Amino acid sequence: MRVRALACEPPSQHGLPLSRWSLDDLARTTRTSGIAATVSKTTVWRWLHHDAIRPWQHRCWIFPRDPDFPCKASRVLDLYHRTWQGAPLHESDFVISADEKTSIQARQRRHPTAPPQPGQPAKVEHEYKRLGAWAYLAARDVHRAKLFGRCESKSGIAPFHGLVDQVMQQPPYRQARRVFWIVDNGSSHRGLSAIRRLRQRYSNLLLVHTPVHASWLNQVEVYFSVLQRKALTPNDFDSLDDLAQRLHKFERYYEAIAKPFQWNFTRNDLDDLLRRLKTPGLPRDQLVA
Repeated sequence: MRVRALACEPPSQHGLPLSRWSLDDLARTTRTSGIAATVSKTTVWRWLHHDAIRPWQHRCWIFPRDPDFPCKASRVLDLYHRTWQGAPLHESDFVISADEKTSIQARQRRHPTAPPQPGQPAKVEHEYKRLGAWAYLAARDVHRAKLFGRCESKSGIAPFHGLVDQVMQQPPYRQARRVFWIVDNGSSHRGLSAIRRLRQRYSNLLLVHTPVHASWLNQVEVYFSVLQRKALTPNDFDSLDDLAQRLHKFERYYEAIAKPFQWNFTRNDLDDLLRRLKTPGLPRDQLVA
């Protein structure tokens, strides 16, 4: 079917200044190109729906670019399944996932937000006054669903050390055999220098880096997405303190109802994915950014 083939080609290939097809654009191009004298967008939709072709949708993706991606990713996935270097974790081993959510603004709306009414959603004023922003640092115990967070004026080594101290100076982490900290490659905890620095600070702390451009492997990012949806959208606060209170209260609220994430992507799944990415002719799964 020529219409299906058309839908799978970039519009620019047909001289159109479009980033992606819509049903109207496809129906119009089908007629002007002579594929069909008359056709409606409903008919086009029916043809495309048969093969689940939706050219108006798109996904972002990225291929692994870290030369040590398999090794780094495997270590993180093993920790999620309570394994380290081929051996099960001890009951006094803990796994922490940590990161920073930077520049969370406190926006005060020009007019009060109107609550929802029957048949109407809540109404939030478009204009707002900026009252400042927090860098929110958070750590999540992967297997206990325990949360730790702090608001700082900016991110950096000292604020991150504050988060580490907040966790490591209380039980059970203070007396733990090992505490694995999974982090990305941000400047506050990057590289061997950060590994040595934190190991000198706490002898039972092991810093484990995710591969470059692999935030999807860090479980605390899942928590950040929940936080954004449930506590920060829409953004309407009277002060920076009001925003900080919301962040800390949400930690306790979510902690009371949350359970450990069921992380189903395993080392075997990773090996299978990387094999398919390297094998010509096989379908390529996509890593979502």
